[in-house]
Amino acid sequence: MSRISLSAPDVGPLEREYLLRALEGGWIAPAGPDIVAFERDLTEVTGCSGAVALASGTAALHLALLAMGVGPGDRVLTSSFTFVATANAIMYCGAEPVFLDSDPDTWNMSPQLLAEELTDARRHNRLPKAVVVVDLYGQCADYDELLPQCKEFGIKVVEDAAESLGSTYKGRPAGALADVGVFSFNGNKIVTTSGGGMFVSPEVAIAEKVRYLATQAREREVHYEHRAVGFNYRMSNLLAALGRAQLHRLPQMSARRLEINAFYRSMLGDIAGLYFMPTMDCAHWNGWLTCIYFDNGPIRDRVQMELARKNIESRPLWKPMHLQPVYLGRDARINGTSEMLFNRGLCLPSGSALSDEQVELVGTLVLRAISE
Repeated sequence: MSRISLSAPDVGPLEREYLLRALEGGWIAPAGPDIVAFERDLTEVTGCSGAVALASGTAALHLALLAMGVGPGDRVLTSSFTFVATANAIMYCGAEPVFLDSDPDTWNMSPQLLAEELTDARRHNRLPKAVVVVDLYGQCADYDELLPQCKEFGIKVVEDAAESLGSTYKGRPAGALADVGVFSFNGNKIVTTSGGGMFVSPEVAIAEKVRYLATQAREREVHYEHRAVGFNYRMSNLLAALGRAQLHRLPQMSARRLEINAFYRSMLGDIAGLYFMPTMDCAHWNGWLTCIYFDNGPIRDRVQMELARKNIESRPLWKPMHLQPVYLGRDARINGTSEMLFNRGLCLPSGSALSDEQVELVGTLVLRAISE
């Protein structure tokens, strides 16, 4: 049986057309018309005035934090329930990550824990320089609960929208919900450039600062002139061409992922002790990954092993940052939600190229493992 992946890239004739056109035009370097067009496309999707195409979502996070003035010794609050890149980008700046647990109703950053942390931080005169809010598994966080708390203290907020391109919160697009936003176009994302990312900002000046840093901080001189330390974080024109084609297909790919989620719910939704990731009525989710969890952790393990035996990829939910060996002992405000989800949760195959037969097979195997 051929392998069923968790979230394989969905590419086809349109991507081939865009890539060949860029290749035949000679634009294969980190410059060219497709980069300009891809950035313009993202400003239209998000409503932001500035966008910078970058080598990865991690690079976008790093530069977003630098653009917000984060530096050595600063404290930055972020979600514990996330991929490690979120925390690593804080460390790149020489800053100190402080981890906040999840709201059980959304799985995203808990507004209550944010309030507690900011109250304590004010009391001890150690307010954070910034807050990085993660849109988990493609669902936007509850920004109307989070942003006012940060604004009260003049704290900048970065939206880690790595997984949420195409999602909305109260009619507003992901990536444009905080002071600045970042996207990832890694191979498993809903839109992929194989590797890549994007920084977006409502202020063109901030985007241009990021572009400057991403291009080795090169000055506008005929020769190579540098007055600051920069980074080689640019995206190639070929990858931007691929991204443009993918972005055209985003509505269809998102709709298919949501259809797959609905398929799983129809098969598994009535199983006692099995639950799906909650979604907010006020938001539109892009369907990136279908996530489930169980009352009983060993059942989750049994399901994963049954799928693996059939060459089907599944994956536990994120291991929280406060439990990761590299970040043990860091400041964290914990309520137990993310640890419970890690111990009991599973991501099911969700790629938009999956067939109905493949999705049905996954659901059938989950049912079989539960009933054993």
